[in-house]
Amino acid sequence: MRRREFITALCGAAVAWPLASRAQQPAMPVIGFLNGGSPDGYAPMLAAFRQGLKETGYVEGQNVAVEYRWLEGQYERAPATAAELVRRQVAVIVANTPGNLAAKAATTTIPIVFSTGGDPVQMGLVASLGRPGGNVTGVTQMNQEVAPKRLELAHELVPTATTIALLVNRTSPNTESQVKDLQAAARKLGLQLHVLHAGIDRDFDTVFATLAQLRAGALVIGPDGFFNSRSKLLATLTLRHAVPAMYEDRAFAVAGGLMSYGGSTPDMYRIAGTYTGRILKGEKPSDLPVQQGTKAELIINMRTAKALGIAVPLPLLARADEVIE
Repeated sequence: MRRREFITALCGAAVAWPLASRAQQPAMPVIGFLNGGSPDGYAPMLAAFRQGLKETGYVEGQNVAVEYRWLEGQYERAPATAAELVRRQVAVIVANTPGNLAAKAATTTIPIVFSTGGDPVQMGLVASLGRPGGNVTGVTQMNQEVAPKRLELAHELVPTATTIALLVNRTSPNTESQVKDLQAAARKLGLQLHVLHAGIDRDFDTVFATLAQLRAGALVIGPDGFFNSRSKLLATLTLRHAVPAMYEDRAFAVAGGLMSYGGSTPDMYRIAGTYTGRILKGEKPSDLPVQQGTKAELIINMRTAKALGIAVPLPLLARADEVIE
């Protein structure tokens, strides 16, 4: 071979090598993120989820992609949206309620990492917390289990109230058990419990008009993904309408809601992120026990209490994990 032909062949090979190398690189894994809320209200949870991914070596846009699907409170879309992600052949589905139930119904092979405030065994997501089995695992705060405690705390804060309202999302699969648990707790406390419903933003006008008619002494907001994404809006509305209110999410109290009592939602999503990363690395959901929150935090916004003319009992104030002055 002449010198010029040799150099030409060598250069051609040099160009071909990186092309061949790129062709052999595995495709970037795709996570399907199915959530009942909206992206604006979930910014802290998304940041925590990405942090969990980063802890296991994954950075969105660099070595992993995320397909986001937001239900915006329209829970009836969950089955079709979950089926879409299955057809997309994502590597893992990450979902909160009711998307996690829809995802489980849609696939028995794609790994699912759930986040929920309810009991995942009772909901039918897993066989047990220690040995979830199948293709599903995740993390729970058990916020639904401490819902009666929120009613007790609201009664302790406003002891003169005889009527307390409960706000739930009628389209959530957890609503029936939420209402049942709080009705039982209300009877023990000698309280009347009125159940109100909201599933879209315009429902809130009706809710607060009804609260005024009922002259409810306080409002307890049931744990729900749609309400999580509306924590700041709910805090603003309860303050505007002078309604003493309690929710699970710390963001509610920080934004001006009177009290919050529950586990850390961002921390739940961080753990979901680490589990997702571990599954992407090859671990099986059936080998990853469901992580369970063990501590509920009580946050009291004293600025709001003063604005509402409520004197917070000292024993309750002493039990608070955080007081916003």
